Amino acid sequence: MSVNGSAVVRYERRGPVAVVTMNRPDYRNAQNSAMTYALDDAFARAVDDAEVKVIVLAGAGKHFSAGHDIGTPGRDVDQSFDRRAVLWWDHVGREGGDQRFARESEVYLGMCRRWREIPKPMIAGVQGACIAGGLMLAWVCDLIVASDDAFFADPVVRMGIPGVEYFAHPWVLGPRAAKEVLFTGERFTVQQAKEWGMINRIVPRDELEQATFELAERISAMPQFGLALAKKAVNQAEDLMGLRSGMDSAFGLHHLAHAHNAETSADSLGGQSARSMRDANKEAR
Repeated sequence: MSVNGSAVVRYERRGPVAVVTMNRPDYRNAQNSAMTYALDDAFARAVDDAEVKVIVLAGAGKHFSAGHDIGTPGRDVDQSFDRRAVLWWDHVGREGGDQRFARESEVYLGMCRRWREIPKPMIAGVQGACIAGGLMLAWVCDLIVASDDAFFADPVVRMGIPGVEYFAHPWVLGPRAAKEVLFTGERFTVQQAKEWGMINRIVPRDELEQATFELAERISAMPQFGLALAKKAVNQAEDLMGLRSGMDSAFGLHHLAHAHNAETSADSLGGQSARSMRDANKEAR
């Protein structure tokens, strides 16, 4: 077993299973770019290790991920990183929609698409909050095991934005549930997520790690190349059902919303913050 610690992501090998853990628990594992690229490094390490058969994605602390970092002291939106997901110019030094489109094409939509194509099965072990950008990370995984205290939401319509960048909602939730989630911005429960087909299993909170790892071990008994081909076959079927082209269309609408906000309100987020959206949802309930 090999273990490596870092500031924002931990990597651990447990036999044929690589466990990749987001490690910003004080900020509910909000995703800054440092975390995004650390995740990419960890996933690449797991792919390149021939002895790794399955990858588990987890979040340290009480919550899986509260989404994109839009306000912590570690926010690094103006920093340049080594672009890997798309061949587009760097966002640093650009302005307005050019800056936002370049950055989000890389660190959000591009990275998630890159991770969806990883040729090894990925399992998300989700506890507590899985909000907005947290959904994106769970959705790129092939299977989701969730604890009974998990809850989910994509509240960004409160910003005037039609949904997070990796717009998989109609495919992972179904059109009706996707509209309810987006139109209300409210949390949905782990039971609802299971009913809608978004997650595979619900387990007690204190059994999440063990249950996720046991599932990963069972999958690891299958032939590695067979797993890779089966994953590719299902992903191709989703793409034939419009997932990739639908995301492209939604990404354009996402950036129209950012531009509209920048012209008509305080900022490209419509003056909203993670706290204001959370408080609005509490009032709605």
